[in-house]
Amino acid sequence: ARFHGNPRSGRWELVGPRPPLAAMFADGTAPGADVQSLWRSARSARCEAKSCQTGRISTAETAVQSHTSRDAGVQTDQSKDAVQDFQQEVQVDYTSLLSFLQRVEDAVIKELNKNWKSRAFDGFEVNWTDQNETVLCLHTLSYPEAQDQNLQVTSVSWNATGSVVACSYGRLDGGDWSTEKSYVCTWNLDRRGLNPQRPDLVVDVPSSVMCLAFHPSQPSLIAGGLFGGELVVWDTSRTEDPVIWRTGMTDDTHTDPVYQVNWLPDAKHRNRARLLSVSTDGKILVWREERDGRLALAEGFAMVAQQIPRSTQLKKFAWGEAAVGVTSLSFSHFDPRVFVVGVEGGYSLKCSTAAETLALHRAGSSVPLRAPAELAFSPHGGPVYSVSCSPFHRQVLNLFLSCGTDGQVHLHSMLQTQPLVSLQLSKKYLFCVRWSPVRPLVFAAASGEGNCNKCFCFVGDVHLFDFGKSSQKPAVSIKQAAGERPVYCLEFNIKQTQLLAAGDATGTVKVWQLSSDFTEQGPREMTRLEQLASEITD
Repeated sequence: ARFHGNPRSGRWELVGPRPPLAAMFADGTAPGADVQSLWRSARSARCEAKSCQTGRISTAETAVQSHTSRDAGVQTDQSKDAVQDFQQEVQVDYTSLLSFLQRVEDAVIKELNKNWKSRAFDGFEVNWTDQNETVLCLHTLSYPEAQDQNLQVTSVSWNATGSVVACSYGRLDGGDWSTEKSYVCTWNLDRRGLNPQRPDLVVDVPSSVMCLAFHPSQPSLIAGGLFGGELVVWDTSRTEDPVIWRTGMTDDTHTDPVYQVNWLPDAKHRNRARLLSVSTDGKILVWREERDGRLALAEGFAMVAQQIPRSTQLKKFAWGEAAVGVTSLSFSHFDPRVFVVGVEGGYSLKCSTAAETLALHRAGSSVPLRAPAELAFSPHGGPVYSVSCSPFHRQVLNLFLSCGTDGQVHLHSMLQTQPLVSLQLSKKYLFCVRWSPVRPLVFAAASGEGNCNKCFCFVGDVHLFDFGKSSQKPAVSIKQAAGERPVYCLEFNIKQTQLLAAGDATGTVKVWQLSSDFTEQGPREMTRLEQLASEITD
């Protein structure tokens, strides 16, 4: 058989005898064959490894500076037309101007005369400097151990240098706390590394401390009045036993809590001072230092209802020989013999250390007690908790402030019984009022609103009042504590006049930095205070 091409079909065909089918196909195994790529080997043979790098580049540093310099100004040429317009005289109709001035002359002169006689801007001084109107809290001071006992800050005081603030711990919300332990704590605000919760000095006291006062010239001496009626003087420079004087419990000692202590100059010994104390037992006592560490009674006064002047109807006093509880006292800055007291009956009383009348039936005292009251002022609606005499006003009027549980501040003159101004700051109790030592028109008040006589729920604020801005509402009211607790006490710093310390029922003392609005006295501020008092009096 063979293949033969068919031209019609274009295919090859097998012609001749065909072999048997079995002869055409048979199983077989062929060996494998390897074929090597000549292309890959040939290409690899032509590849070469080479590196490529530009030639080395030469660099050099050269300073270039011009040899000469010249300043030149550029100005556009001034237009001749502009010069002519500028120099051209303004045309004024003088006839019409004269006619206008003649028509308004009478009205202008009338208004000028009215402004000349007006007192609308009396006391106003232009101040071109920026005023800081904020009040900032510089320090929040506390003693955790006292707070753990739920003790309250009952009093605060600044020392003679103005760098140390002290507070007393006790209770003012009622109850017999005479045997409960309390503390007196001090912080030096100028000390580096001040720890607000770690006082520089802590004095343990076996009874509640109701009030305290630093010595006016000796920075380390501080006096305190206790719940049991005793007086104690501590020397903060002594770490072992700081107690240097005390009254002890004698027949002369107060029988009620001592609510205020004051240092008085000793007329016989310039280097010594006397201590004055007031109590709700109705006695005002003056103590002198003894060498054996005792405070001995030098003189004293007693407030008896029957001996209080009846210039006003004292309806709350049971006329007789009953003692009138004294809560606060302030001396006049112009007459050292004159002082004002606040009493539980709601009255403020003008008193004198020169009084000679003996108090009725005050037996048991080592010295005769006298009756000092000379004048009773119009009462508050509740007990008077604080009084403060003005350090500025002249003796003509002798102004003082009083506040009490009725939420009012009374501005009084010692010349008349009725208040010059009665300010209802709010419905809150007012526990303390202090006149600013640098601003005649500024005072501060501490408050707390009494919602319940049993649980004593309060909201405490510090109010700053400026008669120069308003005679009816505070210039600033500061929230002292976050909770509903009252502010019991506050004191201005006489040396660093921008500082004000306030203590509250949470056991915290906050030191506030006052803005320049409350510390810088205007040149006519004294005149403004006299005008205010005179206008009200008239």
